[in-house]
Amino acid sequence: QAQLVESGGGLVQPGGSLRLSCAAPGSIFSIATMAWYRQAPGKQRELVASITSGGRSNFGDSAKGRFTISRDNAKNTVYLQMNSLKPEDTAVYYCNADLRPWRFRDYDYWGQGTQVTVSS
Repeated sequence: QAQLVESGGGLVQPGGSLRLSCAAPGSIFSIATMAWYRQAPGKQRELVASITSGGRSNFGDSAKGRFTISRDNAKNTVYLQMNSLKPEDTAVYYCNADLRPWRFRDYDYWGQGTQVTVSS
């Protein structure tokens, strides 16, 4: 019952760029901290970047200096611009909406994921 829908994944060469998009219902998007996580086979899920409803962003160490997160409130969409991609960035990327502190229960929403493969 994913209410978040990711798009934009694909195959890209090292050093290339991709832009991921995640659309959410307005009732979720307007108050949520939105985030991108990723998970590679055999590894735990890790935070890539997040952005609050007020536009404050935070980045995981692997994304700093290379990735940018942004949100378009008119379109209820969050973006992850990925530049200077490396093979280590290969993973399934998941969109997340966190509704805390507005909700104390059932506060977390996830998309189904989009595959990003960085390879020559």
